[in-house]
Amino acid sequence: MSRDYVLQPFQAAVHLQIDYARELNQQQCAAVTAPPGPALVIAGAGSGKTRTLIYRVAYLLEQGIPPDRILLLTFTNKAAGEMMRRVTDLLGHELTALWGGTFHSIGNRILRQHAALLGYGRDFTILDRDDAKHHISSCVAESDIDVKATRFPKAEVLGDIFSLAVNTHKSIPEILGTEYGYFADLAPQIEAMQQSYRARKLATNAVDFDDLLVLWLKLLQTHADVCEHYQRRFQFLLVDEYQDTNKLQSDLIDLLAARHRNVMVVGDDAQSIYAWRGANFQNILKFPERYPGAQTYKIETNYRSTPEILTVANAAIAANVQQFAKQLAPARKSGAKPVLVTCNDAAEQAAFVAQRVLELREEGGDMNQMAVLYRSHFHALELQLELTRRNIPFSITSGIRFFEQAHIKDVTAHLKLVTNPRDELSFKRIAQLLPGVGGKGADKLWRTFNGEHANSPLTRPADTLSPSDEERDGVGGAPVANRKHIATALQACAKHVPKKALLAWAQLTATVAQLEAPDVRTSAARMIPLVIEAGYDDHLKENFANYRSRLEDLKQLAVFAQQFPTVDEFLTQLALLTNVEAEAEQQPANRDDEKLRLSTIHQAKGLEFDVVFILMLCDGLFPSARSMESTEGEEEERRLFYVAVTRARNELYLSYPLLRAGYGNTGATMQQPSRFLEEIPKALLDEWNLRSYG
Repeated sequence: MSRDYVLQPFQAAVHLQIDYARELNQQQCAAVTAPPGPALVIAGAGSGKTRTLIYRVAYLLEQGIPPDRILLLTFTNKAAGEMMRRVTDLLGHELTALWGGTFHSIGNRILRQHAALLGYGRDFTILDRDDAKHHISSCVAESDIDVKATRFPKAEVLGDIFSLAVNTHKSIPEILGTEYGYFADLAPQIEAMQQSYRARKLATNAVDFDDLLVLWLKLLQTHADVCEHYQRRFQFLLVDEYQDTNKLQSDLIDLLAARHRNVMVVGDDAQSIYAWRGANFQNILKFPERYPGAQTYKIETNYRSTPEILTVANAAIAANVQQFAKQLAPARKSGAKPVLVTCNDAAEQAAFVAQRVLELREEGGDMNQMAVLYRSHFHALELQLELTRRNIPFSITSGIRFFEQAHIKDVTAHLKLVTNPRDELSFKRIAQLLPGVGGKGADKLWRTFNGEHANSPLTRPADTLSPSDEERDGVGGAPVANRKHIATALQACAKHVPKKALLAWAQLTATVAQLEAPDVRTSAARMIPLVIEAGYDDHLKENFANYRSRLEDLKQLAVFAQQFPTVDEFLTQLALLTNVEAEAEQQPANRDDEKLRLSTIHQAKGLEFDVVFILMLCDGLFPSARSMESTEGEEEERRLFYVAVTRARNELYLSYPLLRAGYGNTGATMQQPSRFLEEIPKALLDEWNLRSYG
């Protein structure tokens, strides 16, 4: 006969260094000091979500939980860094053992340890969007698909289809049916391209941004011992911005938490606005169903906005059916009522915003603390013209990210090749910088180089190394004694180089030899200047009108690289920074540099401003026409409006034009005020009637 004998956990007396009841409000304190077990924290806008999370980490540590048993998952590098810094400040000592970072950075960290189990070498390259696009293009080019006869999606579109499929755990036909109906008939060919793309990544020892999660989940699902190791290790999971998780991320969380069930997810269902890129609103809504017995904590005291703005915010979200009921309560004193402005057309709307911004500045306001938010970038076209005409400086949160620019990618390609000699894309990018070398020439040189390098008697492949090999060179591949000499393989390729590129090839070979030097190869900060001085400076002069600014970019990149102890970590961070949404820009301290911020609401999430203008509040524009086709779409648009309203601290201006130019020279059309405006009681708004002077 057998019976269960339950061991009760021994807990020594804990002497708290922090007075949580004094440091936190009652709702925050309840969440921070929650007992073990699943917990859902609904943290309203401006309620101190980050503060709650860092105090929760501190509380766990003071309860005797070892820091390496805690996993803190965030969505941006900025959020991860901020939280780790604030926990350190709170406790008064470093916490290097605490696992904290974005989903993708943690995935990268785990995959580096177990890559061989999935057929990869530990020195795998992380592809950014542009690199992935080139790989997909190559797959299409090598297939039997006649892209001239068939309207086949471009590589970038294929990449988006693949990404949405893996992040939502849906098939290609499902994604095509709901999002890309015009390609539905091509489902078999697109599925074949996805398989080719996967095979190509494996063959070149490369992963894309999504693979950091896809392969992490596959690792846990197919290797029970590895899964158990991390389930036992992470006794407590803390997840930030849970409302933005997709199916893939929620599956990872559920799997990691399966043993201990000590998972606390923090978020705001009213700020779930990323369904278009795969975020699953149901993750947060159904958390209590997936975790029976989970405790729900609401944090509703808002420290950001005036009572008048919060009253409008509460009214703005009230019509949504699918939500956790909450009521933001103000901690600040009363202020001005939000303003509703009806304009004749978009030009008058732009004139109003421009004039009001200048008035507020004259009254002592800082333009760096003012923002114009909109549903789509084209909503601000007239405003951009008006601001330019009036010489009002502004910045637009959009465009090419710093790390995606050609000159940045050219220089980092040299570092990637030294890091991972099987990186085909980096090799070809470098080769095509040389005179007389195009796509076909680069492909021929790659085959030659790959053969020379693979057959080199100097070493054995990095992926045959034992997991016990710990003596690494900081580059990310083999230990020092086993690192191959790339320059030697390049030199052997010289006979296949076009005549006009021979001198440049010799320079490249010499440069790579310098980059491979033991005292250089471990430091990206030392490698970057060598690449610039070895000829890339001349390339900038010959190819770019803004040579000086691009050169300054590269110099600043080298400065940025100084903070990373290895080239591997530097390249990993570049890949992560390239793929995530743009994070908030550092606000300039010099008043002469102040600029009005123009941004989509999606890109302004997480930010706050003294003054906020929300444009184009017309049905069909905001909410968008497509969103109004379904209840789910309309509710997400309403959440987007709520996010926009809650960005404002002191003043809020809502505006819409009565007339708007139609498509195809059809003349101006009358606009219907947004249904979101109709849902706000008129008594909560101060209506301004515009009239022209003279």
